[in-house]
Amino acid sequence: MTDVILYGIKNCDTVKKARRWLDEHQVNYRFHDVRTDGLNMAMVDHWIAAIGWGKVLNKAGTTWRKLDPATQKAVSADNIAALLLEHPAMIKRPVLDQQGNITIGFKPELYASRFHC
Repeated sequence: MTDVILYGIKNCDTVKKARRWLDEHQVNYRFHDVRTDGLNMAMVDHWIAAIGWGKVLNKAGTTWRKLDPATQKAVSADNIAALLLEHPAMIKRPVLDQQGNITIGFKPELYASRFHC
């Protein structure tokens, strides 16, 4: 079992870049596709607690833009986890869980500092 899990959607370009970087730097990780492998409240709650719901929510994506304005306006700390479980594509990607430490997004220099490369 690996201590590194990369959460994302397999056809997301940013996730592909992160996976390529991890492979090239021989980082042992497990990929978890949030659409096909699913999510649970504990995962999402952990990400939100670690970095804040505003950083977990992807407001730039198509899924967010397709939500009705009333739903968008009503988003809060109290209901965001349930909304993200219902619409996993609204989670910023990728989510890197390294022994419980959470990073969202992919930047080569960030990964290099996380993995001391």
